[in-house]
Amino acid sequence: MNPFQTLRFAFGGLAANKVRSALTMLGVLIGVAAVILLLAVGNGSSQAVKDSIEKLGTNALTVSSGSGFGGSRSGSASAAKPLTVEDARALADASAAPHIESVAPEVTTSQTALHEGTSHTVGQIVGTYPAYFKASNSKVAKGDYFSGDDVLASRKVAVIGATTATDLFGTADPVGKKMVLGGTPFTVVGVLAAKGGTGFQDPDDVVVAPLPTVQNAFTGFGSVGQILVEAKSAEATAEAQSEITTVLMGRHGIKDAAALDFRVSSQESLLTTQAATNKTFTVLLGAVAAISLLVGGIGITNIMLVTVTERTREIGIRKAIGAPRGVILGQFLAESTLLSLIGGGLGVAAGLIGSHFTIVGIKPVVIPESVVGAFAIAVVIGLFFGGYPANRAASLRPIEALRHE
Repeated sequence: MNPFQTLRFAFGGLAANKVRSALTMLGVLIGVAAVILLLAVGNGSSQAVKDSIEKLGTNALTVSSGSGFGGSRSGSASAAKPLTVEDARALADASAAPHIESVAPEVTTSQTALHEGTSHTVGQIVGTYPAYFKASNSKVAKGDYFSGDDVLASRKVAVIGATTATDLFGTADPVGKKMVLGGTPFTVVGVLAAKGGTGFQDPDDVVVAPLPTVQNAFTGFGSVGQILVEAKSAEATAEAQSEITTVLMGRHGIKDAAALDFRVSSQESLLTTQAATNKTFTVLLGAVAAISLLVGGIGITNIMLVTVTERTREIGIRKAIGAPRGVILGQFLAESTLLSLIGGGLGVAAGLIGSHFTIVGIKPVVIPESVVGAFAIAVVIGLFFGGYPANRAASLRPIEALRHE
C-alpha cells in the first residue's frame, strides 16, 4: 500500500467518527494554543516592563529607603534614617557629586480628581521638582512644565498625563483649566506626551505637581518616597552611583558599606533583574501549557485504543487476505498523526488570533520559536501516543481478530 492509499484510509477512519475525532483534535488544539498564548503573555509582560524601564532613561538612578543589597543595617529598625529633601539637596551639590546632573525628590499619593462634575481616580500623584521631567524622560505634548519658582512659591499647578487628561477633560484642551484634587484646586499647565505601554499600572494616568504643594495638601512635610537622580551621561552612572552612596552614608552616619539603609537602583540593574524574573515566569507558563499538550496526547491514546477495539474484525479481515504488519501499523499511526496535525494546525491559528487581544492588561508578543515548537511537539505526540494502539492493532492474530464481535 502506497502512502496516498494509507492517508486515504486514515482520513476515512477519522471521518467514520467525526464527533470523536473532533473532540480529540480539540484537546490538541487547546494544548498548542495554550503554549503559544501563555508564552506570548510572558514575553509581552517582559517587553512591557522593559519598555517602562527604558523610558525612564539610561542614565537615571533611583534612590529609595530600605536596606541595601549588601546586608541590613545593624541595630534596631528605628535606627534607619528615611530619605529627606535635605538628602536630595546634598546630592545636588556639584562639589560632592560631580557626575550628577540633576536631582528630584519624590512623594507619591493617590486622589480623586474632579472637573465640572467629572470624577476620575488618578493612578499616581507625584510631588517633585522640575528636574523630574528630564530625568524620567517625560515630555509635554501641550502647555509647559511647572518651574522652580512654582516650587518655591508652592503654587497649585500641575502637569497631567494623557490618560488623566482624556478621562477628566475629554476632548477639550486641559491647559489653563482647573481641577480639584482631594479638595485642593489645581491649575493644569501642561499635558505629558503619552508613553503607552501595557501592564497593570497606566504610566499615563499621572498628575505631577510641585513637591511642597503636594506635601502641604496630602502627604505632610516628612520623608520623601524616593529620589530620582540623573547622571551626566549613561557612561557616568557608575561614578554617580558611587557618589550617591558616599554622600548618603555621610549624612546617615553609616560607616559600614554593608549596612546601608537605602538602595540605589540603575536601569541596567533593573533590566537584569527583570530579565531573570521573566525567564523563570515564562518557563513556568510554558510548563503549565505543556501539561495541556500531554493531556491531548493521552486523549489520542484513548481514542485510538477505542478505534482499534471497534475495528478489530476489520483488522482481522485485512490480515487474513495478506495485509502485512507494517501496513496495519502505518494506517493507525497515520490516523493518530493526522489527529495531532489537524489539531495542532488549528491550535496555531487559535494562538495567533488570540495574541491580537489584550490578556489581563498585557498585550501578548508571540515568540516565533514557540509556534514552531508547539506544532512540532503536537506532531511528535501524535506519533508517540498513537504508537501503542497502532502496535496493538498490528500485533493482532488474524484468527482472533476474525472471531471478535
